Amino acid sequence: MARSTEIFHFKILIIGESSVGKSSLMTRFVDQTFQSTFIPTVGVDFKVRTLIVDDYQCKVQIWDTAGQERFRVITTTYYRDASGVLIVYDVTNGDTFSKVRRWIDEINKHCDETIAKVLVGNKDDSDVSSNKVVLTEDAQQYSKHMDLAFYETSARDNKNVDKAFYEVTRLALKNRLESRLIQNKNQANYSSKDNLNSKAASIRLKKNVFGGSGKKYKKDKNKNGGCCKSG
Repeated sequence: MARSTEIFHFKILIIGESSVGKSSLMTRFVDQTFQSTFIPTVGVDFKVRTLIVDDYQCKVQIWDTAGQERFRVITTTYYRDASGVLIVYDVTNGDTFSKVRRWIDEINKHCDETIAKVLVGNKDDSDVSSNKVVLTEDAQQYSKHMDLAFYETSARDNKNVDKAFYEVTRLALKNRLESRLIQNKNQANYSSKDNLNSKAASIRLKKNVFGGSGKKYKKDKNKNGGCCKSG
């Protein structure tokens, strides 16, 4: 059961080179299906799924971006307002892994530096051992160096797919809650400062009325304010 009726909305991107299985991951996670053949994504496609993460309701829009270079100008516009990103490579294709750094640079260029990031090595199927060229140890070392969460997945076998999506959502939620906490503290400090300024102004006003000793000034009847004797 969720902690409250509030729903957190997150935009999650799936990026990476063409044919690494981005669409397969999205379809497996949202629709729980797998298709061995896919028409290459042109531009962007997206699906929505609502999750319960750490007892919070999270409505996740998952955006599957085209990996082809000729669509790069189109897809960069979709980085805006993203809360998290899955950076996907194919464990059977070393070139897709070598391009991961370029995708990270794209993220850093178009997104906030605190955006949730998860590295995903896809197509780690049960029978992939003879074709696997990106070793798990190498990918783990790289992800640790880049401070990225890391999962090897198989959209075909439904291996770690949910874990990868839940992890990026959890990280995005953590960022959102921390940001809200900081904002609330800043507002509280600002309000407290306003109260102190108001009290200080009130004290200054009282000093003007009562004088330094706190007692009202008494009029001096001997001064012009008193009655004058006729000459």
